[in-house]
Amino acid sequence: MADKSRFQRLLQRRLLHPLQALPSYLLFGLVKLLPLDWASALGGWIGRTVGPRLSVTKVARRNLMRAFPEKSAGEIERIIPAMWENIGRSAFEFPHLQRMKMYGEGDRVEVVGAENIDKLKNDGKPGIFFAGHLANWEVPALSVDRRGLPIHLIYRAPNNQLVEALFRQRRPGSGELIPKGSEGAKQILKLLNQGGHLGILVDQKMNDGVPAPFFGRDAMTAPAVAQFALRFNCPVVPVRAERLEGAHFRITHFPPMDLPNTGDRQADITAIMTQVNAMLEDWVRQRPEQWLWVHKRWPD
Repeated sequence: MADKSRFQRLLQRRLLHPLQALPSYLLFGLVKLLPLDWASALGGWIGRTVGPRLSVTKVARRNLMRAFPEKSAGEIERIIPAMWENIGRSAFEFPHLQRMKMYGEGDRVEVVGAENIDKLKNDGKPGIFFAGHLANWEVPALSVDRRGLPIHLIYRAPNNQLVEALFRQRRPGSGELIPKGSEGAKQILKLLNQGGHLGILVDQKMNDGVPAPFFGRDAMTAPAVAQFALRFNCPVVPVRAERLEGAHFRITHFPPMDLPNTGDRQADITAIMTQVNAMLEDWVRQRPEQWLWVHKRWPD
């Protein structure tokens, strides 16, 4: 039985993984040859055309109806293709991330509140930036790194190790990519102890997280932002990404949050994550077509 299991893993690694990885590398290379605006527009067209027909759209439709009971069916149906367009654009912009200009290098990305990045540079503390899956959610980290502050990103490593090199394109600069899991947690603690800065996407479901309100219903929320902030007494900076038109963006860095520290650790964690979810909800309400509604964020 053990020999059969080893053979299956070997077969998957030697045969199936290369077959799965090859189309990804070919598509990545082809999209990278296109001008950024063309690649974004093509991805948007594919997303808008194909996405609404996928079965996962049922999840998006259900989430939207529950989050916006005041919206008509027609309004919901207009959000869905726009959401898929944003997803498609973001995917096809991925190979071009390092070419995006900001800070006077061009008008591709407008950065608001850059002074809130600067405050964290020389404060002698670690720090945390959090964002959600809005607009192109890879761009906020670029705005931190290009300001001269290395940022380390937490990510979910792909099962196919041959695709890992493509995921490494997420790395904004001198920071590290840290995989989720026990080894990644050790790496995070080491970096924070050394005064490093983390970038975390906080709007995905975590079954063993803390319940915090999100669009009127409790959503199981990863508590890492609050746990690290309380443990290291470090600032937490909310970062909002908005797609303005096509492949143009506005990234807003808000002032560090006022964090409770009553001595009741669990209550403080819940209070912080409730604040985080409230900010995310506000951003999503303003631009619902730019959020990842296909994610199963709430219990059924």
